[in-house]
Amino acid sequence: MPPTADLPGFLHGVAPILDRWGYLAVAAVIGVESFGVPAPGQTIMVAAAIYAGAGRLNIVAVGAIAFIAAVVGDNIGYWIGVRGGRKLVHRWGKYVFLTPERLARAEGFFARRGGRVVMIARFIDGLRQFNGVIAGISAMPWRTFLLFNAIGAALWVGWWTTIAYLLGTHLVEIIEHAHRYKWWAIALAAVAVATYVTLHVRHIRRRRARSAAIVVEKTTT
Repeated sequence: MPPTADLPGFLHGVAPILDRWGYLAVAAVIGVESFGVPAPGQTIMVAAAIYAGAGRLNIVAVGAIAFIAAVVGDNIGYWIGVRGGRKLVHRWGKYVFLTPERLARAEGFFARRGGRVVMIARFIDGLRQFNGVIAGISAMPWRTFLLFNAIGAALWVGWWTTIAYLLGTHLVEIIEHAHRYKWWAIALAAVAVATYVTLHVRHIRRRRARSAAIVVEKTTT
């Protein structure tokens, strides 16, 4: 009998589903989350990797199933976006917190960043669930979407399954300790951003001043 792996904290809620359905639960929950259905895809993947670390599941199978489910789910979302996702968002989006205003901002973000957004989307709540739908609505070429989406899914699955497998239930303790300092982290990030913006604006002003001085010098000679 393989050892047990009690799931503490935020992982406890997915334990009954994982205990009953195993790999199928991983595939189904990640798959439906990937085209916009509110579901704890990342949570159940972490829980499954912890189970694998305790000998209850196979970590290679968990990773492979999670990757395939993520890519397939995102491509279903892409198809939904292409086939009329805008109408669906305007009618039903408010029920999953995707309002027309948020969609418009996301489309602008996709237009500016393209494939890079798709690649990192899996690590960001909100984008993880809707990146395929938004990419389809934005008319991103399917091959481009598929490539960057597969890279992003591989990085996402690889990161979370690896640390969950190695750290086991200690991962929850680490996350809970980290939450205690989240406001300090946010404050430091805000200071860093403000500093960067200030220096960048100062650099732009100096460059414009130099350009203006050169123009004035040329007109007076």
